[in-house]
Amino acid sequence: MKPDIPKSFVPGYVKLHESGVLKNRGEILWAIMENCRLCPRECDKKRTEGEKGICQASDQLVISSHHAHYGEEEPLVGTGGSGTIFFSHCSLRCVFCINWEISIEGQGFKSSVRQLANMMLDLQERGCHNINVVTPTHYAPHIVLALDIAAGKGLRLPLVYNTCGWERVDILQLLDGIVDIYLPDFKYFDPKMAHKYSEEADVYPERTKAALLEMNRQVGTAHPAPDGHMYRGLMIRHLVMPNNVSGTKEVIDWIANNLPKDTYLNLMSQYRPMHKAYKYPKIARLITVAEYRAAIQHAVRAGLTNLEIQGG
Repeated sequence: MKPDIPKSFVPGYVKLHESGVLKNRGEILWAIMENCRLCPRECDKKRTEGEKGICQASDQLVISSHHAHYGEEEPLVGTGGSGTIFFSHCSLRCVFCINWEISIEGQGFKSSVRQLANMMLDLQERGCHNINVVTPTHYAPHIVLALDIAAGKGLRLPLVYNTCGWERVDILQLLDGIVDIYLPDFKYFDPKMAHKYSEEADVYPERTKAALLEMNRQVGTAHPAPDGHMYRGLMIRHLVMPNNVSGTKEVIDWIANNLPKDTYLNLMSQYRPMHKAYKYPKIARLITVAEYRAAIQHAVRAGLTNLEIQGG
């Protein structure tokens, strides 16, 4: 059963498909992968010749799963679920990753661009409200080329770009008009924390700030449509971590001072010490009620008006 998408909504990628621009963007991204500079690591590996980047991906597409997901933000889930496609591998490689079997060990099955396009169409047929590409950065060429195929076969769902947050602005500019909803994390404010817990990703805060500004320029703030579903906009996630490792107050202040006050911010409370987190004392426990309450209070004091608060 196809979802009931308003007739007034046309995904940006449909227009770009009709003009031939979408396929061209995919080919440009593929060329960037030849000496890979798709993510801020800029590892320069020859992925199209079978070399693996720091993310551990070659040009062979690997997918963990695709299904209707009901654990995302409510405006993305609706009644039919968010049509998530979980990609294997990740360039950030956090020591506390909850999906480490997929992102770090690379569990999944080999797929092709055409098969990816068919997954997108299958999710639409199942009644999902969007196509939600999870950890997409290192497979951006494959995703854009698959969208071009799927758009030609009737795909009309909004595209959600569900990313860890650190992106290259020039790559995001190639996605301008393709992505309808950006769903990035803002994991750390302190480069030292990013270095320690995400494999020396010192540039994470700097790159993520620049990426968020570019995402907001492209799609603006996110507010549900009258039907309760999200069709366009920037939705930021911030995971509150123990002992202020994530720099929650500083993240909130930056958002309040650099983006509109009605920027969608999901303050997430579900941190769990997974993967290698128990080896690091500061992050080897759950957060406390007091830590999460302090985050909420600071966001309210900062004037943010479009907050998702977990647990009410």
